[in-house]
Amino acid sequence: MLNYNEYFSEQGIDYLTYRALIDQLLLEGKTTGPDDTEAMLHYSKMNVQRMSRMDKTASLTDELAATIKELKKKYKFLVITEGWCGDAAQIVPIFNKIATASLGKVELRFVLRDKNLPLIDAHLTNGGRAIPVLIVLNENADEVLATWAPRPQGLQALLKGWRAQTNEMAVISEKLHGWYAKDKTQTTQAELVALLKALEG
Repeated sequence: MLNYNEYFSEQGIDYLTYRALIDQLLLEGKTTGPDDTEAMLHYSKMNVQRMSRMDKTASLTDELAATIKELKKKYKFLVITEGWCGDAAQIVPIFNKIATASLGKVELRFVLRDKNLPLIDAHLTNGGRAIPVLIVLNENADEVLATWAPRPQGLQALLKGWRAQTNEMAVISEKLHGWYAKDKTQTTQAELVALLKALEG
């Protein structure tokens, strides 16, 4: 039985600490996780740029902002992520914007996937350790209310098709980030609206 409160309260770090951790590791020639190859360092550097751009330019949709404003209960968002993960870079800044806009109704913490294998293994996607994973906990962080992972459903379907056509990671990555750039977080935010409304329902 997983102790979600322990993951959240003792191991979880806030968004600024998560961002600072990635920056510090890059200065040391490392990434989060055990793989410090040039490829992973490259992904991490790209993701720092993506998150910085998202922090500056992404804004909550009117519907998501209104849904957050109307929240009656308090929630804890526990996110499983890694600095080298391209999907995470496109999505976790939105989680942070939700927490900021909630004025205390949503508390947000991040944990690294590869340091918390029992946790990710309890939240696999199609049998894989795909990230990011958003675990929505109750106010006491002792009950899982909902999960969302690892990317919008429409993109998940597209990715399956792309992978059937090629195993070239560079080609898939280009298509993936092209989709995110065109979508401008709209689909992600729409799915999070549905999640929050279901929780409050």
